[in-house]
Amino acid sequence: MSQATIDAYVASITAIAEADGVLSQLVGEFASVVRAIDNSDDLRNKLSDELLPISVRQNIVEKLLDGKGHRVTAQCVALVVGAGHGRDLRTIAEKISTNSAHAHGREVAEVRTAVALSDDQTKRLTEALTKATGSQINLTVIIDPSVVGGIVATVGDKVIDGSIRNSLDQLKSRL
Repeated sequence: MSQATIDAYVASITAIAEADGVLSQLVGEFASVVRAIDNSDDLRNKLSDELLPISVRQNIVEKLLDGKGHRVTAQCVALVVGAGHGRDLRTIAEKISTNSAHAHGREVAEVRTAVALSDDQTKRLTEALTKATGSQINLTVIIDPSVVGGIVATVGDKVIDGSIRNSLDQLKSRL
C-alpha cells in the first residue's frame, strides 16, 4: 500500500474515533489486535489471504474482537482487512498511535519485555523514559519471550536495550 493510502486510512480512522470520543481506546485496541495477529501465524495468514472472500476475513475480525473492544475499533479493523490491507494493520496502528501522541505533545514508547508489567512497574518505567527522553510518554508494552529478561524500549529512533539477551550477546562477542 502506498504511503498516501496509509495516510488516508490513518486520517479517516482517527477522524471516526475522535468523532465518537474513543480515540485513546481505539489506539490501545488496535495495538492489541496487531499483537494478536503477530502472535498467530494462522491468523496473520488468513487475514492477509486475498483468496479468502472479504466476508470470511471480516468474520474472523468480528470473532476476534467480539465483546472485547469498542465497535468502532472492530469496524475499522474490518474495513482495513476487508479492503485487502490486512498486512498494513501494524503500520496503520503505529501511525494512529504516533499521531495521537504527538497531537497531545507526547512520544510513543514501545517496550518489549518477557513478562507482563505490573501497574507500578509501568508507571515507574513511564516516568524513567519521560526523564530519559525529556518528553511525555505514551507507553505500549509488548510481551516478547525472546527478550528473556529486562526490557527493550524504542522511543522514536532511540533504542534502549536493557535485555538479558543483549547482555548475553555482548558477552558472547567478548569471548
